[in-house]
Amino acid sequence: MTSKSLHALLVTAAFLMAFGEIGEAQTDMQQTIHPQGGAAANRSREDAAAAVRSSGLAVVPADFAKLKLAPGFLVSLNVLDDPDFAGAFRIDEQGDIALPVLGTMHIAGATVSEARLQIAKRLLEEKILKDPQVELSILEYSATEVTLIGEVASPGKYPLLVSRKLVDVLALAGGTTITAGNEIQITPGDPGADPVLVHYSRSTNPRAVENVLVHPGDTVQVKRAGIVYVLGAVMRPGGYVMQEEGTLTVLQAISMANGTAMTASTGTIHLLRHNDDGTELDIALPYKKMTKGKRGDVRLQATDVLYVPTSATKAVLTDSQGILASAASASIYSGMLH
Repeated sequence: MTSKSLHALLVTAAFLMAFGEIGEAQTDMQQTIHPQGGAAANRSREDAAAAVRSSGLAVVPADFAKLKLAPGFLVSLNVLDDPDFAGAFRIDEQGDIALPVLGTMHIAGATVSEARLQIAKRLLEEKILKDPQVELSILEYSATEVTLIGEVASPGKYPLLVSRKLVDVLALAGGTTITAGNEIQITPGDPGADPVLVHYSRSTNPRAVENVLVHPGDTVQVKRAGIVYVLGAVMRPGGYVMQEEGTLTVLQAISMANGTAMTASTGTIHLLRHNDDGTELDIALPYKKMTKGKRGDVRLQATDVLYVPTSATKAVLTDSQGILASAASASIYSGMLH
């Protein structure tokens, strides 16, 4: 290698070393000015997200724009190029706010957009501003409640900002119970409005009642299903709920009671019914013919009582068989002792 080539190689190596030191110095300087820059940026984003969640913005419903202003709300008002109107104003019990210059304005029952247009119109009509640019927003709101009672999983009061579908409101309380009937009464919060009766059950297609709305302040009562009592010579006497659509027939009720007992007199059974006037009606039903399809099934009403009588002959035979079985067991036991 010539001396010129060696000199050029040494110069190049020195240059590269110097460039590397400069790069390291710049990196050190950046780390000094912005220590852990990536981590800091991530923390900033996390802090911002936490601030959004803590501010309550994360739980604002999708239809927040439909929210009606009500007493207790705190609204923020700002009019462009006129700081005299800027401020926060609480809606009083009468639904009014007291504004500078304009005085008292009733805004309860209006949406934010409607109230904003109302204020702008007032500024224009009173010739205070030629082209008022009004900004209005909600700082605090008092959530109106809806009351759910009756046959729901968790009865109680639930916040309801805007009107919701009946099926959505029932979901707030965990849905209906197994003893729920097919009638739901919605009592409006307005004392002057009449209650609304809705036919609904777990088997109802939600589309059939999708237009039924529950409004803030309403009371929703899910009524209990009717109960039919099956007594007498059946395997499992008791009361049985008229589930789903609230219908139950004689054959279905006895089937729910696990059928008739061995001692039952199945020729004729009795249906005891309480009339609206307080009287009672005893209806004889040809149960054996009904089971064979020779007579039609009978639809029951709430509080009906089905009574299956006991056959004296079958009872004697059953008792005799029980006595004979007991005697045989006793004789076997006696033989084992001797």
